[in-house]
Amino acid sequence: MDNREILHTAETAVKPDYTAEITEILRSNATPKKLMYKLEDYHANDIADVLSTLSEKERKKFYRISSTDMLAEIFEFFDEENAGIYLKEMDVRKAAAVVSKLDTDTAVEILRSIGKEKRSLIIDAVDLDVQKEIKLIASFDEDEIGSRMTTNCIIIHDNMSIKEAMNELVRQAAENDNIATLFVVDDDDEYNGAIDLKDLITARSGKPLSSIIATSFPYVYANEQTSDCIEKLKDYSENIIPVLDESNKLLGVITARNIIEAVDDEMGEDYARLAGLTAEEDLNETLLQSMKKRLPWLLTLLVLGIGVSTVVGVFEKVVAQLTLIMAFQSLILDMAGNVGTQSLAVTIRVMTDENLSFKQKMHLVIKEIKIGLCNGFLLGILSFIVIGLYIAIFKGKDMLFSFAVSGCIGISLMIAMLISSAVGTLIPLFFKKIKVDPAVASGPLITTVNDLVAVVSYYGISWILLLNTLHLE
Repeated sequence: MDNREILHTAETAVKPDYTAEITEILRSNATPKKLMYKLEDYHANDIADVLSTLSEKERKKFYRISSTDMLAEIFEFFDEENAGIYLKEMDVRKAAAVVSKLDTDTAVEILRSIGKEKRSLIIDAVDLDVQKEIKLIASFDEDEIGSRMTTNCIIIHDNMSIKEAMNELVRQAAENDNIATLFVVDDDDEYNGAIDLKDLITARSGKPLSSIIATSFPYVYANEQTSDCIEKLKDYSENIIPVLDESNKLLGVITARNIIEAVDDEMGEDYARLAGLTAEEDLNETLLQSMKKRLPWLLTLLVLGIGVSTVVGVFEKVVAQLTLIMAFQSLILDMAGNVGTQSLAVTIRVMTDENLSFKQKMHLVIKEIKIGLCNGFLLGILSFIVIGLYIAIFKGKDMLFSFAVSGCIGISLMIAMLISSAVGTLIPLFFKKIKVDPAVASGPLITTVNDLVAVVSYYGISWILLLNTLHLE
């Protein structure tokens, strides 16, 4: 078979329909042992995809025949709301067994999505050690980094020998799978550093444990805001980072997966605010819930929009005498909005660095204003030439009139882009200064403010230049 035939075969190969296969297995009348044997051949993610297509009765059958290990693995692929729905469908004892197998932070997120009564029953049914861990993580607000940590880690004491540390690693590894890095505490459980697994394995038995402890290993405090920790966590390439309480005692760890989820959540929230929403939406929300998230911003923008329309009304005489300029209004407004949104996006991205100095912020403002001025100047000249020729050729106007109007458009475009760049940069910086999330300075807000700037610039210059200076009609 030549290369072309191999490529053709690869392109025409059809992925097996795992959904149909798994559904057929679950709906068969085979014994529970036989069903489990067949399902073990499939990836947990494939089984997770199938559960949403089954009826509640069929899912309950699946819960009964499945082992808690399999269910816990499958639950890792659900979002919190769906996982909560499926957990509520289970028998309390089975649900408690599944929760005990999950990472503590995942278990807490799922439990938060179900009713208080069922949640209490499940928590009461799990082991006391798991209860303690769940209650610890649940004690932190959702926007605190402690709510994302897990207790799945290896902890050893600094007074151990190399051999004792190895024995402790083997003992704890049976229940904890995050073993690449070990964390060291003293007799008071205060954090003392970290040890790389490779360093422990290769260390000579007579060597003191302190010689392989990395005391400069990064850490965070449990009550720190997740948004404040993200940049710190991203700066390190560690797969796992310890989380401490205010007394510097080790509470748990945050893993690379937790960090990715935190970044994803923060980006989702910022994206929602940039879109003019008060929170993220999902497909399972009711119509009323989605409306509540959008209405506050829409009402604010409606008021600002009325302000823009009122300003246009002030220049009614200009519009009445020079109706042609109305055709180019959207050009000025769109470009101002685009420039403002670009500056906003750049500013939000730059401000993720919490250590940004005042000098650096001013440099950002000046840079964005320069960019707006230069781009506005170039596009203004281009508009002056192209629109002037367009009006003269296609509208049959004389050269003075044509290039007077295009000159007005070019100047307005330059001014609007200059001011819009400044607005798109200064508004989020102002919000940050007054301790408000700068993402609240959303795209629609910036666009509406810039519409106001563009309208005043365009019609103001038209009134001064075309009517009062050149007396054109």
